[in-house]
Amino acid sequence: MRAVTGRTGPRMMCSTPMRPRTAPPAAVLLLTGLALAACGTRADAGAPAAEVSPAPARVGACTAGTTAVRFVAAAVHATARRPAVARVEVTNTSGAPCTLAGATRLTARDDQGKAAPVETDNSAAAGTRAVDLRPRATAVADVGYTDLNFEGTASAREVCPVQASRVEITLPGDVARTVEVTGADGAPAVFSVCGGRVSFGAFGASRA
Repeated sequence: MRAVTGRTGPRMMCSTPMRPRTAPPAAVLLLTGLALAACGTRADAGAPAAEVSPAPARVGACTAGTTAVRFVAAAVHATARRPAVARVEVTNTSGAPCTLAGATRLTARDDQGKAAPVETDNSAAAGTRAVDLRPRATAVADVGYTDLNFEGTASAREVCPVQASRVEITLPGDVARTVEVTGADGAPAVFSVCGGRVSFGAFGASRA
């Protein structure tokens, strides 16, 4: 502090102490580091990083273009108390998963056209349940039916009104496709329906 003489009399003035021309290198580094840390903290606090989750992939429906279908006739005849059991096999032949959701329809027409076709679906069994098929996986549904005529003579027991060497399978929301009837060994077979109820079950869980 020093006195200055002016027209109005002496007055006091404050002066800022002079800083040294150079600061010790260690002090400069310390101050710089603290300043950068403070700036970084404020920036991070004000702009949190956003997390982006990928959207789940949509699984399409199984169709004639993405699957292969087999109809395998029963290997054992029905009895008076137990139906014969055929099966419908749907295999995903594409490179992506697909879903069976809804009713699948089965139509069997007599090869000679001598009887009304057998038509059924698995809406009651399938309900709203969906079955996902991985690539190359197969889902199976049972078809129960009577392939013997218990009211006829012994020689005519295996003569049924509907004898179909091929059937039509329509997957949910898809077009009908004609499928050859085979045995478990892949040899040609016949889907013989002598009457009574034909039951079409729900598709089971997929398997590789």
